[in-house]
Amino acid sequence: MAKRKIIEIGRDKCDGCGLCTTACMESALELDEENKAVLVKEIYCDGMGACLDVCPTDALKIVESDSAEYDAHAAYSHVLKTRGQEAARHVHGAQAAERKPAPHFQGGCPGSMAREICQDPEPSADRSVSGHSELSQWPIQLHLVSPFAPYFQGADLLIAADCTAFSIGGFHQDLLKGKKLIIACPKLDDTTGYVEKLAELLKRNNIKSLTVTIMTVPCCSGLYHMVEEAVALSGTRIEPKRIVVGIDGRIAA
Repeated sequence: MAKRKIIEIGRDKCDGCGLCTTACMESALELDEENKAVLVKEIYCDGMGACLDVCPTDALKIVESDSAEYDAHAAYSHVLKTRGQEAARHVHGAQAAERKPAPHFQGGCPGSMAREICQDPEPSADRSVSGHSELSQWPIQLHLVSPFAPYFQGADLLIAADCTAFSIGGFHQDLLKGKKLIIACPKLDDTTGYVEKLAELLKRNNIKSLTVTIMTVPCCSGLYHMVEEAVALSGTRIEPKRIVVGIDGRIAA
């Protein structure tokens, strides 16, 4: 057992609507014989709180508790059995779970573990690639990001469409420096839950500034609209700054 973030259910507040059971990608919640939400198994709950915003009675909250670690492989197998292959693909750590687990690793995908990155103030001479990375946290993909990651507290946040980093030669120095990063593609991602997750992140972390970088292609504007919805849902007064990038790498707006 280790202390970690996990869902806690206020049984007296639960009205049995069942919205949380469908919002949880890991199927960690179900309704019992009294039509109350219950945790199926601790190892299925990743502690990210996707269920919080759908609960109409505020019966759910994330707490620090001594509990079994989240097990992506077990959650994947559980969802695969109960909801099918398509649903299982959206389980936190699903890509690792689809492969044979490494013998040294227990719990969720190690590649999605939240961590801060300490960058050297100056690039070292032995770098094999020119340029200095300004990335200061991991993970960065919106599907994997946790709204509860401590490095988001009081941060300047950059939400960037995937293609922008490949279009702007100076992405790290011109846009990313000094900011925490989230990337997403409004066209190719399954964006289910994106607005709710961003809203939770904004609501909990006292974000200082919010910049959204998108491409000029029409589908990319969807990311900015999702951020606008998230800001409204969060109840914060932060105003997102929009940067639009042309396919030639120039700032268009």
